[in-house]
Amino acid sequence: MTTAAPGPAQEQDKGGLRTAFAGLTTRGRSFLAAGIAAAICAYVLGQGDLLRVGLLLAVLPLVCTTVLYRTRYRVAGSRRLSPARVPAGSEARVHLRMDNVSRLPTGLLMLQDRVPYVLGPRPRFVLDRVEAGGRREVSYRVRSDLRGRYPLGPLQLRLTDPFGMCELTRSFSTYDTLTVIPRVEPLPPVRLSGEAKGYGDGRQRSLALAGEDDIIPRGYRHGDDLRRVHWRSTARYGELMVRREEQPQRARCTVLLDTRALAFEGAGPDSAFEWAVSGTASVLVHMLERGFSVRLLTDTGNSVPGEGADGFAGGSQESADAAGLMMDMLAVIDHSDGAGLSRAYDVMRGGNEGLLVAFLGDLDEEQAAIVAKMRQRSGGAVAFLLDSDTWGREPADVPAPGAAHRSEEMLRMLHEAGWTALSVPRGASLTDLWRQADQQRTGVTAGSGSGTEGWS
Repeated sequence: MTTAAPGPAQEQDKGGLRTAFAGLTTRGRSFLAAGIAAAICAYVLGQGDLLRVGLLLAVLPLVCTTVLYRTRYRVAGSRRLSPARVPAGSEARVHLRMDNVSRLPTGLLMLQDRVPYVLGPRPRFVLDRVEAGGRREVSYRVRSDLRGRYPLGPLQLRLTDPFGMCELTRSFSTYDTLTVIPRVEPLPPVRLSGEAKGYGDGRQRSLALAGEDDIIPRGYRHGDDLRRVHWRSTARYGELMVRREEQPQRARCTVLLDTRALAFEGAGPDSAFEWAVSGTASVLVHMLERGFSVRLLTDTGNSVPGEGADGFAGGSQESADAAGLMMDMLAVIDHSDGAGLSRAYDVMRGGNEGLLVAFLGDLDEEQAAIVAKMRQRSGGAVAFLLDSDTWGREPADVPAPGAAHRSEEMLRMLHEAGWTALSVPRGASLTDLWRQADQQRTGVTAGSGSGTEGWS
């Protein structure tokens, strides 16, 4: 086998004749052993005909191995994922393509792709004789309930001779990566006594300069409204100049994910931590679709690489790419060794974070006090508090003494600090909690007679 020029995967031939003879099948080894035994018996008994039979039996697998090794097939292989990024619990299809770029037809080919065990069994395919210049396409499905990044490949090709005496295995050099992202639950557009879009009267806007002499014009562009032409600047510069539009400041949203290992109990796709990751992904996508500038923050103070100072802008052509970057980060995020949320608070201390949505694990009084202070740095604040004592046990189990009281105490501290805080029971729906947070916040602002913060 030689390498193929086209295709993203190139076949490698690392073995010699020694490796080829090691590829003898059970049938080939049986023929070789029978031939040697017949030759010895013929020599001892002086039977010439038996010697010829023995030599035929012994030579046949050797000839098949040599011919198979010397046959110079040129085969190109490629792999395509559809899609390359899939939510947990959903299926992706992997398409394999083999091209015979040599002038000789191939023999029987056995194709095998390496996949992690969590994606399913290892796929194997048998390809009939591929004519010169021909191609074969096969596909298989993969599925994982666990988020992560999983390598697919390298692709292995197994050759066999027509008599089944020898099998040779060659591997392609490249592989692809399947990204399993958290489940995203569509959220309803709710409104907590504020506007329902990323732009609105309740948000800060860039102030336009009052004096006409202070207007900074720009050159006319095709499609600009002629009513915006600034004639004084046009006469001054000798070309059409238009007034700059007033640019509103985009509404901001920060989503905080608590990843502390000590704050969550249990593991697996139905654990509390996976619920928090999935909820974080759902809120991020929802806020991007509503036009918010979204920022993802963890308890360690880390954010998404490539994120701007104000987060990723939503409601634009780049919002899909921004969502992809954040989903890639959430696909591989794991527990941290940290014991507190002080690093996240230090990051948020720099300025107004806009709307703050937090997914928190089990809190003690010290950490609850830190979370309470985060409300002072944001416009509105919504917290989903997951009780590890509840999530770590089966539904029929009796809760630990004092667990419910501790959870209620933490919720009370957050409520007093101005948070809209909800307890998340085992198996809760984020959609229902999202509406419940809207109702709770609306009741608070209506009772207080004020409130200008809103979220969607």
